[in-house]
Amino acid sequence: MEMDELSLRKVPYFFIIDFLGEKVEIFKEHEIGKEGLQIDFQNFSTTETPLPLQKKVEWKSYPETLEHFKTGFDKVQKNIRFGNSYLANYTRKTRVETNLTLEEIFFHSSAKYKVLYKDFFVFFSPETFVKITDGKISTYPMKGTIDATLDHAAEILKNDKKEKAEHYTVVDLLRNDLSMVADDVRVDKFQYIDFIKTRQKDLYAMSSEISGTVKPEFSGKLGSLMKQLLPAGSILGAPKPKTLDIILEAEGYERGYYTGVCGWFDGENTDSCVMIRFIEKEGEALYFKSGGGITHMSRLEDEYQEMKNKIYVPIH
Repeated sequence: MEMDELSLRKVPYFFIIDFLGEKVEIFKEHEIGKEGLQIDFQNFSTTETPLPLQKKVEWKSYPETLEHFKTGFDKVQKNIRFGNSYLANYTRKTRVETNLTLEEIFFHSSAKYKVLYKDFFVFFSPETFVKITDGKISTYPMKGTIDATLDHAAEILKNDKKEKAEHYTVVDLLRNDLSMVADDVRVDKFQYIDFIKTRQKDLYAMSSEISGTVKPEFSGKLGSLMKQLLPAGSILGAPKPKTLDIILEAEGYERGYYTGVCGWFDGENTDSCVMIRFIEKEGEALYFKSGGGITHMSRLEDEYQEMKNKIYVPIH
């Protein structure tokens, strides 16, 4: 496996892995700019300061109807009632129109992780997948969002029964996942709130931090470690194998690179993210992929609204 080989040799590289883990793209440091790939992570960036945006942003989305959304939602909930899954991340694909190019979206949006890949997709993700620093591996599942303008929004989010159940499930799932590649796994921080600013609306998101020590057999073998952890639990659900079958059937479209992971290995340490808040080009049309976690407590209208809330560009 090329990722293992390079990481064992301590060669820096950037990797992109699609949702199903079937496509793995690897770019060594000198290849990044030439491949139509732009990266802006907290500790690694290929970008210069962009020129100011000289136009008023136009942004329109065309979400599917509630009835159409309901078809897949019902399939997911039926499986949850049958005990085949207790959390499933149901996502949709929405056509958007904007006067921004993918490149302008990349340069002018603000997010923890941004990537522009050729003239194919751009994303601005707030969600870390795993960080590996000096043999310590950490993951930061993000589950639960709320409109930040509501009174006491952060408290409401923390105490919402459905959001809380979803968050507990994902923390449990990722703690188990991490235990496959790490020893001494523990939850360091539970249910802390992040603020996400967007042009359309401000959101609060709920995260936790889980960490452990990379097992000796995965030390330096980044490819094997990622393979063990994917697909990412926070954007799939639990239990993983059965839930994957459910969402593939319910969604009825291919996620492709959306909800896959990508990351930067600097020769020693790794920072990676989940590819969410994702815009993809198909022909001349743009599609925004978004969704949320469904549990037995989920209400159709709320989930439909959450899917729509996430269709935004974080450009101020």
